[in-house]
Amino acid sequence: MHHPGPLPSPSARPAPPAALDPDAGRLAVLLDSAFLLLLATSLSRYLTHHPDNPRIPWVLALSTALAVVQPVGSWLAHRRPPAPGQRRRPWPLAVVTVLWVVLVLLAPSFAWCAVPLVYTALRTLPTPAAIPLVAALTLLVVVGEARLPGPVDANLLLLPPAVAALATGVFLYMERQAERQRALIADLVRTRRELAATERREGTLAERERLAMEIHDTLAQGLSSQQMLLQAADRTWDGDQATARGHVRTAAEVAARNLAEARRFVHDLAPAELADGRTLEQALRSLAERESAESGLPVRFHLDGAPVPLPAAAQSALLRIAQGALANVREHAGASAAALTLSFLGDQAVLDIADDGRGFTPSTPPAAPSAAGRGHGLPAMRARLRQLGGTLTVESAPGEGTVVSAAVPLTPDRR
Repeated sequence: MHHPGPLPSPSARPAPPAALDPDAGRLAVLLDSAFLLLLATSLSRYLTHHPDNPRIPWVLALSTALAVVQPVGSWLAHRRPPAPGQRRRPWPLAVVTVLWVVLVLLAPSFAWCAVPLVYTALRTLPTPAAIPLVAALTLLVVVGEARLPGPVDANLLLLPPAVAALATGVFLYMERQAERQRALIADLVRTRRELAATERREGTLAERERLAMEIHDTLAQGLSSQQMLLQAADRTWDGDQATARGHVRTAAEVAARNLAEARRFVHDLAPAELADGRTLEQALRSLAERESAESGLPVRFHLDGAPVPLPAAAQSALLRIAQGALANVREHAGASAAALTLSFLGDQAVLDIADDGRGFTPSTPPAAPSAAGRGHGLPAMRARLRQLGGTLTVESAPGEGTVVSAAVPLTPDRR
């Protein structure tokens, strides 16, 4: 029995937080390293060119504060990532920006430390707020470059806006791409969840159909036989108690066999007749003998060809089909005799169930099971064979009996 287990729900597996994202960690280290390198370079340049400036203590204090606050804020943001769809906390960026602005106003040499801050601002703030901040930082860099001693280089004044515009454009493009990817992943997760639910529903329906076929071909048929035997015992009890007792004993045997079938049904759904290594031929022969003894309908079994080992599923299906077909003969055909023929034809195994009863027109079978529970037999047989790649053929005509043929293909290695 194949019963697909439920797929794990994607919503039950939370995505790893950003704190566990190695790429985010490496990027944070890279930005912090670039900022500290630019800060150290700017401080070295300032001390070299202004060794006696009275602002040096303030510059050193602000540089030290920036060297501490920037990595600490980045570390906190990395350890406590924002919820999905939210930005980072803006207060570390605000503190760093204020310290840097004061430092640039005191010493324009520190203007180029704004490059990592531009990217941090774009990552931290929403786009409508980040772009004005990037523009303000860029303007401050230009002002700082213009305040440097010596002649003003036009290239240095044009370079900061160009770098800021390029960085902002690339970042916004990558953000849009990432948003599209997140939407695509969300759609895939939703589709996967729906597919898993559909597979569970299909598995449940298939299992229900299979259980319905098993119950119809085993317990329902046994109960029908018990009912017929007990009705016969009731009719003959007053006139022929010996015969009536015989019917009751036979009904008790059917009940015992049905009990064993029910236990095996609960255990592994395998037919009791095929237990203990019994072959399909032996099970069909026993079925014919038992049907003849219990119902009074003569049933003979015939084997045609050299037997070939069949898979357990094929043996079970053919045996269930034989049981269901004989039940139909007993209840509906009004036949005087029936026959089971198992044939091995090289590329397939064929089971024929024939009777000489009243017959019917195969082109007009019942469209659906009736309220009384009839009409399950032929659809159940076709469903069993369809699972094995086999076919069911019904040949019948009013007054000419019926032949039901179930064919199961043999794999090349079994031929």
